[in-house]
Amino acid sequence: MGNFYLTLKERGFIDQATDPEEMADWFDRQTVKAYIGFDPTAESLHVGSLVPIMALAHLQRHGQVPIALVGGGTALIGDPSGKKEMRPVLTYQEVAANAEGLKKQLSRYMILDGTQGLLLNNLDWLKPLNYIEFLRDIGRHFSINRMLAAEAVKQRLETGLSFIEFNYQLLQAYDFLQLYEHQGCLLQMGGSDQWGNIVAGLELIRRVKGGKVYGLTFPLMVTSTGEKMGKTARGAVWLDGERTSPYEYYQFWINTSDEDVGRFLPLFTFLPLEEIAELTRAGGANLRQAKEVLAFEATRITHGEAEAEKARVAAHRLFYGQGQDLAGMPATVVSRERFQAGGTEAYLLLVEAGLCRTRGEARRLIAQGGVYFQERRVPAFDHPVGLGDFQDGQILIRVGKKKYHRLLLS
Repeated sequence: MGNFYLTLKERGFIDQATDPEEMADWFDRQTVKAYIGFDPTAESLHVGSLVPIMALAHLQRHGQVPIALVGGGTALIGDPSGKKEMRPVLTYQEVAANAEGLKKQLSRYMILDGTQGLLLNNLDWLKPLNYIEFLRDIGRHFSINRMLAAEAVKQRLETGLSFIEFNYQLLQAYDFLQLYEHQGCLLQMGGSDQWGNIVAGLELIRRVKGGKVYGLTFPLMVTSTGEKMGKTARGAVWLDGERTSPYEYYQFWINTSDEDVGRFLPLFTFLPLEEIAELTRAGGANLRQAKEVLAFEATRITHGEAEAEKARVAAHRLFYGQGQDLAGMPATVVSRERFQAGGTEAYLLLVEAGLCRTRGEARRLIAQGGVYFQERRVPAFDHPVGLGDFQDGQILIRVGKKKYHRLLLS
């Protein structure tokens, strides 16, 4: 089973940790409850949340107890960490709907049955708070000077930080106190931008209860080119299959750069490190195989074995020219009537299919020669697409070398 802390260290999860040697020894001696918070600011998490999710999954695989905390209360406030301006204020109804989506999603990665793993919502203890009592019992333990020194706060002072956001650190620290008191939770984990909030929780528990707890953060995930992990030209890569199809998800991972694949395999799969070392030992064709393994394993973990296999088959048939069964590929249904008479201009179809965000972007892409319909380059942005361009009721669109999409006649 191994030691959870050492596993995270070996696989590249750890950025900072309080008392790391003591923590490593601690995981050898007892069963530990640890938590990570996920604010429901949308109905789905995205790839940027995968490192903390995988950390909780590793925790459970090591016989420990993960607590996935949905921030139904803190999402009503808004975390200023990593944000240049205040998040849009969500209604109670929006947060509740988002929280339900996140609960279903998190349950796919680990067992959250109340015993082997817990799924909690901080709205349960934050909503009933009496503001005056909270300030007297909790607020008095916080130094304004220390809060102003927090990196998340300093970055926002020039552009403006609202009073409601300034309270976020108190609420997150209070979450840790609640979980310590009522669940026996001794470890909080989170992204590197959460270090100040985590330390505030450790300090609050020491002051209020005289207890010792621990904190651990993960590195900010960026690609070898310095781009934020999970961001593409089309926007975020979602864990929800309705927002990012399993095929698109598979393609995101298989397009990992050569420089990143060796780092991503330990983080985003459960494969043994020895097997990963073997996959990445040589370059060239071996790296292509390593990327296929990464794409399949990451898709399997998020969408299940069947969807991962469908995505892999569709990708193989395109890459190696094997057959025409493209059922796993994302598709857009279009009405037959639009393609009669003069047809529809090609650039409009790129936007409709979600391959470009704007008409201007679509026009530029076609002008650069990067768009193909049925493997024929589209000669001009206003090139008319008619019924004669469909084969067996579909058009295969290719953007660049690797991005595919289908248009299906209704």
